[in-house]
Amino acid sequence: MWFKNLQVFRLREPFAHDQAALENSLEADRFRGCGPLEAAVQGWHPPMGKDGSQLCFAANGCFLVCLKREEKILPAAVINDVLAEKVEQIESEEARSVRRKEKQQLKEEIYHDLLPKAFTRSALTFAYVDTAKGWILVDNASAKKAEDLVSQLRKSLGSLPARHLSVKLSPPEVMTGWLEGADPPAGFTLEDQCELRDPADEGGIVRCRRQDLAGEEIQAHLKAGKRVVQLAVDWEEQVSAILTDEPALKRLRFADELIEQAADEAGDDLSALFDADFTLMSSELRRLVDRVIEVFGGAEDD
Repeated sequence: MWFKNLQVFRLREPFAHDQAALENSLEADRFRGCGPLEAAVQGWHPPMGKDGSQLCFAANGCFLVCLKREEKILPAAVINDVLAEKVEQIESEEARSVRRKEKQQLKEEIYHDLLPKAFTRSALTFAYVDTAKGWILVDNASAKKAEDLVSQLRKSLGSLPARHLSVKLSPPEVMTGWLEGADPPAGFTLEDQCELRDPADEGGIVRCRRQDLAGEEIQAHLKAGKRVVQLAVDWEEQVSAILTDEPALKRLRFADELIEQAADEAGDDLSALFDADFTLMSSELRRLVDRVIEVFGGAEDD
């Protein structure tokens, strides 16, 4: 249950749904598998998986949801191989060349013939609405995939005025300042990993791991004009992550003490453990996201 990445969206108005209303809205778009001629489908899936049937899990003033996407795996190389055999057969049997338009038509026919036989793969994306803070937090490293989940939630609810978090200060400039000698904000400790990028179009990128970020090599890149776009940080010895210029948080790692605390509180009850995990995680992320917004000057639309 512990999130590994974090994309933050801000609600433009209070979330108007209680758990029952949200559950009812999600039910209309409950996940079902791909049909024979469907390339991909997505829908809402119980956050607790096989241990629960509800599409919305509520705790700590938050509503947790899970979007499941299933898609057929039909590589272009497979289609092209079948197409080549079909074209060769036609040209041999009918003694004529197969022109481009006919090839395209054959390709489409092959695609539809193979689609029902294709293997499928699926992926789960978790997110929760923090009604106390007016946020939607999505567990995905990709801003686009996070936006896809918010769009699906908007579709299920009929309306959802939310947009990706935007802050008043430039995250690259703020993080660059930390490496150039400014003290990192209270609670944050810089670790040994970063990504630097030249702001110019087609500019160079430098990725560093297990590196002294105060060392001469990093300082030379900063003096040459490169800015920090990703930076490994530790926050209050509770959460470590890569802070990005979106801003977002990637590769989240929660302290062992937090995870053990949830297990101690829940015992052997799986439902209680899920509740304890989510409550502790959402409480820590509530404090952390608040702090990230603060160090970047506040949310732009405040």
